[in-house]
Order: sequence, then structure tokens, then C-alpha cells
Amino acid sequence: MKKTFLFHHHTRDELSQLAYDGYAVVVPLAATEQHGPHLTVYTDSLVCEHISYHAVEQASAYAKLLLAPMLPIGCSDHHTAFGGTLSFSSATYALMLKEIGKSAIASGFRKIIFLNGHGGNELAMHQAAQDLAVEHPVWTASASYWSIARDALAAVKASETGKVPGHAGGFETSLVLSLDADLVNRERIESDHPTLPWVAAGPAGTFLGRHHLLTGFDGYTDSAALADRDKGKLYLDTIVQSVSEWLARVCETMDGGV
Repeated sequence: MKKTFLFHHHTRDELSQLAYDGYAVVVPLAATEQHGPHLTVYTDSLVCEHISYHAVEQASAYAKLLLAPMLPIGCSDHHTAFGGTLSFSSATYALMLKEIGKSAIASGFRKIIFLNGHGGNELAMHQAAQDLAVEHPVWTASASYWSIARDALAAVKASETGKVPGHAGGFETSLVLSLDADLVNRERIESDHPTLPWVAAGPAGTFLGRHHLLTGFDGYTDSAALADRDKGKLYLDTIVQSVSEWLARVCETMDGGV
């Protein structure tokens, strides 16, 4: 059987051996939710799937990593009013992530990494990772791709197309254009869109929000008029490289022991 970094391509015996050998399990987290009038509801999952696959593929050359199947439904209750959204409540989602971690631990794994591609998952993800490390003799790590790649994206001027990461704005639309342009309804992209400067604008670790406006006016943060396919590819390549390097560093730390 061909060796692979995909968790779900292995048998139970192979996974038991990989756990014994000290492999870390990367669990990608995404969503199925409304993305304005021009993007598919699978946007976060499409992007997260690409990033997690290629980042783990690259990092697995230097670190013992397995990529678990992506979770395509997340914590998206703040989108349900617009329709087209599948969601778990925050309490259910946090419990679900903990139980995924516990099942990996029961299989012998002692290193669990959550890699996130949807903002609504972030707090529950971090809490689940912390709880697992408190309750079990394991290493855990958790991060969203835009946090890992923040400096690298700034260096390639990603914000020139829209808010980073924003929601269904120029940045995300650029990513989707580069992955599958047929999934972007260009006719529904408006040249202007009311922006709410307070949305996701506070310092790290802070929150400010209002009912039905958590992801911007009409459910998205900014106009996608400046979205560009080539720039989207640059952004994705930048993110993949940053996430790959982060995974390698995390594994190095986990392998360090203390």
C-alpha cells in the first residue's frame, strides 16, 4: 500500500503503528454557510481543504503528520438568518471537537492539531484544544490559517483586494476564483458595498458585535469587485507556505518533550 499522509487512507493497524511512532493528527475545521449572493456556501470548506492538504503535504516531509478528514460543518449560527447555512451551536461544536480529540487519544495519538478555516469556529476550537490538554496527557495546538499567515499576507499586500480574511469580500472571492472560477457568480458582485469598520476590527483577543451584523452588512464584509484570480493564487500559496512552516514548528516543539 502506498504511504500517505491522509489519516483515512490507512487501516486500523497502520494507524496504531503511526500513533506509536509519534505522529500528530491535524484536524481541519471549516463550514457550510452563506457567503453573500456571489459565493458558494462551501467557500470555507473549499479553501480549508486546499490549504490543509497542501500544507500537511509539504510539512510531512519534515514532520510526522497525518491529515484527518475535514469537518465541513462548523459553528455558524450567526449566518442562519440569511439561509443556506448548516450549523452546530457553539456548545455542541466545542463538545464535538473534544470528542474527536478523545477518540484520537483512544487510538493512541498524543499530538492533536486543529487547523481552522472559519471564524465562527475559533473560540470553541481553542477551548476544546485547551480542555484536551488539561484532561489528558497529550500535546494540542489550534490556529486559524489567517492568524498563522497574517504577516506573510501583509507582505504580499493581500488587503488591497479587501478585508483579510473578511467574509465573502474581495480576499475570499480571490481565493475561490483561483480554486474554481465557476463557483463565483460574477453577475452578483456589486461594485460597492457598505462596510462596517467595527466588524473584526478590534485588537486580538477582543470582541464587538451586533445582532445580524456579525459578518457585515447583508451577511458579508466588503465588495468583491477587486477580487483577482492570480492574486488569489498568490494568497493561497502564501498561506500554504506559512501553515506548512507553522506545522513543522509545532511538531518540533511537541517532539521536544517537556
